[in-house]
Amino acid sequence: MQKEIDELRKKLILAVVVQAALIVIFRYGLEEGILSATILLILEALMLWYAFDQFSHLSKEQSHGVSDVLSHAARDAYLFGETGIVIYNDEHVITWVSDLFTQREISCVGEKVLSWLPDAEGLLVGNSEKTIVVLNQRTYEVTRKNDEQALFFKDITDLTKYRTAFEKGRVVIGMASLDNYEESTQYEDESVVSNINIAVRTPFTEYCKKHGILVKRVNNYRYFMVLNERIYKELSDDHFSVLTSVRKAATKQEVSITLSMAFARGWDSYEEMDDVVAKLMDLAQSRGGDQVAVQKSGEDVKYFGGSSEAAEKSSRVRVRVMAHTLRELVSRSSNVIICCHRVADFDCMGAALGMARMTQSLNKPTVIIAKTGGIEEKLEGVLNANLDALLEEDFKFVTENEALNQLKEKTLVIMVDHHNIKQSNGAKVLEKARTVAVIDHHRRSTEMGVQPVLVYIEAGASSTCELITEMIPYVSNRVEISELDANIMLAGMIVDTQRFRVRTGARTFDAASTLRKYGADPLQVDDYLKDTYAEFESKTSIMKSSKMIDHDIIITPVKDRTMSRSMMSQIADDLLQIQDVEASFVIANDGEGQTCISARSNGHMNVQRIMEKMHGGGHMTASAMQRPEMSIDDVEQELLMFIKEYIEEEKQNESNSKE
Repeated sequence: MQKEIDELRKKLILAVVVQAALIVIFRYGLEEGILSATILLILEALMLWYAFDQFSHLSKEQSHGVSDVLSHAARDAYLFGETGIVIYNDEHVITWVSDLFTQREISCVGEKVLSWLPDAEGLLVGNSEKTIVVLNQRTYEVTRKNDEQALFFKDITDLTKYRTAFEKGRVVIGMASLDNYEESTQYEDESVVSNINIAVRTPFTEYCKKHGILVKRVNNYRYFMVLNERIYKELSDDHFSVLTSVRKAATKQEVSITLSMAFARGWDSYEEMDDVVAKLMDLAQSRGGDQVAVQKSGEDVKYFGGSSEAAEKSSRVRVRVMAHTLRELVSRSSNVIICCHRVADFDCMGAALGMARMTQSLNKPTVIIAKTGGIEEKLEGVLNANLDALLEEDFKFVTENEALNQLKEKTLVIMVDHHNIKQSNGAKVLEKARTVAVIDHHRRSTEMGVQPVLVYIEAGASSTCELITEMIPYVSNRVEISELDANIMLAGMIVDTQRFRVRTGARTFDAASTLRKYGADPLQVDDYLKDTYAEFESKTSIMKSSKMIDHDIIITPVKDRTMSRSMMSQIADDLLQIQDVEASFVIANDGEGQTCISARSNGHMNVQRIMEKMHGGGHMTASAMQRPEMSIDDVEQELLMFIKEYIEEEKQNESNSKE
C-alpha cells in the first residue's frame, strides 16, 4: 500500500507542475484572474499534500495491531491461539502483520515474502496448501486462503514436540532367531554346546542391554523383543551391527550360526504386530537368514543385512515332510498343471520335468505350461532336438490358455523355480486356481501374488532341480527319470551353480550323483551349454563395451542392440572369470519392451541387495532386474548410485563390527 501512495504522490506533484506551467503561459496571454488562480493552485497543492501525508501516516499505523481492524477480544483470541496473519500486496511485499509478530519481535513489514520466508514459495504459486517454517526457534504451520493475499501462521512448537515424543515412544515389537542353531548343536557334547551358547548369545544380549531393549528368550534359539521407535532408530543407524558380531563369534566356534531379526512398527494393535513380526521372521529366514526384515504399518517390507550366502541344511527331515505333503496334495487332486517362469531356463524346465514325472507316477494327468512366456535359446534348441523323445515319455506342453481350459475345482497348480505371480508364464491360471504349491530356491520376495497351500522355498539350495531330485524317493518309488530328463536337470544345476563354483554344498553333489545314476551324461550336458560361433562372436563384441569401476566391479552397458536375458546372464558369468573381478552387471534392452540388468558376484558382494533396491531380486551371487524400457544411461546411473550406497553400508558395517 505504501508503494501505491508514493506513486500517487508523484503523479499529483506532476499535475501541480503542469498546472503551474499553464499559469505561466496564461500570465502572458491573460492578465485577468491570474493572481486568484495562483493563490488557489497553491492552496490546492498544500491541501492535497497534507491529505496524502496523513493518509500515509495512517497506513503505517495499520501494523500497530489487529485491534484497529477487529475488536480487542478478537486480538486476544488470536494471541491466545498463537495465530498470526501476514498481508502482502501484488508484488508480494509485506504490508501488514498481526500482533503476534510484534509481540515476538519478528519484523518483516516492507520485505518481500520469499526473501523473508523462502519456504513459502509453494504456497504463493499454489503448489501446496501448507508448509512448516521455523522463526526464532519456534515452529509454525503456514497456510494461505485461495485468492487472498494473506498468510496464516499457527504456532505448532508444542504440538511438534509432543508429537515427536509420542512417535519416538511408540512400541516396536521384535523377534530374533539364531539360524541353524539346532543343526549346529544337536550332535555336539554339552560342553561344546555351552561354549557355542556363550559365544553367540553374549553379543546379542549385550547389544540389547546397551540399547535398552527388553528381551525374553522363547526357546533355545528364539527371542522376543520390546522396544520403541527411538531405540529402533539407533539400531537402524547402527546398521544392525549385531548381525556381524554374531556371525563372527559363530565362525570362531566353527559353526554356521547366524542371526535373523524382524521388527513390526506403527500398528495400534499388539496382537496384529505379533502376527506381523512372526511373518517377517519367516520371510527373513526363508530368504537365507542373517538379515533383518522390517515393516511399518502401511509400508512395504524392508530388508537389511543378508551379507552371507544362505547356509545349506544338513538335515533331510524337511525334504521328507515337504515331499509327503506334496504327495498328499497330488493324490487329492484331479489333475496337475505345472507353471514355469517367463523365459524358462534349464533349472526351471528340469524341475518341471522332474515334477511331472512324480505326478505321473501317482496317476494324475499333468501338463506343463511351456508354450507361453518364452524359453531360453539353448534350452529351446535341446527341446526341439528331443521333442519326439519327450512326447514319447508322455510329457504334454501347453499354452496358458490351453491350461486354463483344463483348470478344475480340484486341480493342483505347481510353480517351479519361481514364487511370484508376476514372473510366471501361467499368471491367469494361478489367479483362478484354488490349490497352489510353490517349489523354489530363490530368496523369498515380500509379495507372492498367490496364497499357496504348500511353500517349499529353500534359499540354501543350489537349484530347484536339486530340491526336486531330493524329493523323488519320498514321493514315490515308481518315479521313472529318463536319461534326457536327468541331463536337463543336471544342466539346470550346472548353470545355476556356475559349474559348481557358487551355492554348492554336499547335498548339491549328492543330487548330482543321483542324477548320474539316472543316466545323466556330463559330456552331453556340456554340449547343451556350448556357445555357437555366432554367440561367441556376439559376446566378444559386447564385452568390448565393458568398463571397470571402483572396488573391482565391471559394468557392461549395451546400447547398440537388444539382447536376450539368457545371453545377458551368460556374459555376466563370463565377466566373473576375469582376475580380481568381484561382481559384474550387464545392462541391455531385451527386445520385448523391458530394460534389464543381469548381476553376478563371486560371493564377496551381495548383488541381490543392490537389485532389490532397483525392485529386482534373486540370490546373493546371481540376481536380475526388469522394468519397462528406458534409457540405458539412466539405468546405469541409477545402478552406480545403488552400488555406491551398498559399498558405504558395507564399510559402515565393518567399522561397527570393529568397534
